[in-house]
Amino acid sequence: MRTICLYFQVHQPFRFRRYRFFDIGNDHYYYDDYSNESIINKVAEKCYLPANNILLDLIRKHGNSFKIAFSISGIAIDQFELYTPHVLQSFQKLAETGSVEFLAETNAHSLVALKDKNEFLKQVRTHEEKVEKYFGQNPRVFRNTELVYSDEMGAMVAEMGYKAMLTEGAKHVLGWKSPNYLYCNAINPNLKVLLKNFKLSDDIAFRFSNKGWNEWPLTVEKYTGWLNNIDRKEEVVNLFMDYETFGEHQWAETGIFEFLKAFPGSVLSNSDFSFSTPSEVVNKLHPVSAVHVPHPISWADEERDLTAWLGNELQEEAFNKLYDLSEKISKCKDETILKDWNYLQTSDHFYYMCTKFFSDGDVHAYFNPYESPYDAFINYMNVLSDFEIRVNTAVPRTDKDQEIANLAKVISDKEKLIEKYTAEIEKLKKLKTVSGKARSKSGTQKRKSPGKAPSKKASTSARGKTGGGK
Repeated sequence: MRTICLYFQVHQPFRFRRYRFFDIGNDHYYYDDYSNESIINKVAEKCYLPANNILLDLIRKHGNSFKIAFSISGIAIDQFELYTPHVLQSFQKLAETGSVEFLAETNAHSLVALKDKNEFLKQVRTHEEKVEKYFGQNPRVFRNTELVYSDEMGAMVAEMGYKAMLTEGAKHVLGWKSPNYLYCNAINPNLKVLLKNFKLSDDIAFRFSNKGWNEWPLTVEKYTGWLNNIDRKEEVVNLFMDYETFGEHQWAETGIFEFLKAFPGSVLSNSDFSFSTPSEVVNKLHPVSAVHVPHPISWADEERDLTAWLGNELQEEAFNKLYDLSEKISKCKDETILKDWNYLQTSDHFYYMCTKFFSDGDVHAYFNPYESPYDAFINYMNVLSDFEIRVNTAVPRTDKDQEIANLAKVISDKEKLIEKYTAEIEKLKKLKTVSGKARSKSGTQKRKSPGKAPSKKASTSARGKTGGGK
């Protein structure tokens, strides 16, 4: 029986506030708390909660016949903990059904696999721990940030003990071959590779509400018909997409939730397809051949390469400057610095700097909180400059770094003393003010009550006695 592997990515970055040049060295808090909280709440209400409820109902309705997979970034999990714990609980309910597989990825939703193998390994292990903690699963299938993959990355993932990895079924990689088979890594065949069917995935993720599309409106009957038209020799259709497709990218008004509700029933009743998790696909099928990917690919834009994140000089400079700090970070023990290091690596920051104004400009503009890629670059580099100062202070490498660290400590100690003395002065001023008011009140009361004045008669008598004494 042929099968469908339905996988969703869940990710939201920690967005930076407007960080000015004059903040460098003075303010070490980088995050736009208002935007982060409001956006995660908005997406939760529009997408995560209603879509999770629909999936839970579908699993209860179809039992073991309906299976799905999620990859939730460590950054998204952190935000769920911080702002929307009820969303995290809704994903945990899905995990309890036994019909949902949770995949591993980099904790920071980063592109670190391109730069630092040790940091990559560390981030993956951190994410593994989160998946086990919150969803009770030990993930054995890996999904790299934005489906980024190459032969070398696959071999590295195989060394870490994973049995499979997800990536894009890019045309320039496959050529005449179909993505609807199981493949294996070209260097280490033990790693199986599941390739996204980008046409059928994007029909839902991008074209669903496009009234200019010649297949609009897309119904489950039409879509199931497309699945039935696939050559019967082809074994697996991998439908990979952003979870925000449901309710956020495609609003509820488009009918996307109704499509999701009807989709499994239509497939199970009107086709010979089943549903499988990535692990089940790997266990059921045998790879037909190796897939050769000498240069990294991704699921972004028409090119399906890395140019969405590393396609111009701005992105390259920011990316390289960030990872120039890797050696020092490996020696750093400051938890606050390590947390900021994690959030600085998130791929979204480099995505905001993309200058693709033509072929995929609308997509980049939709996701970009900055007015231009140059604003994104300047803001990020300001944050990174301050972060670098903190790292050099925490982990000095040269005599000059040590001198800077010592001076920074002296300045910090003096600032603390100034704050302490300022607070004491303000306290004394308040005491003085209160004491002055008390004395003033006391003096007023005395002037108002000087004692009983002598009577006119008594005064005259006194004068008479004095005169008679002469």
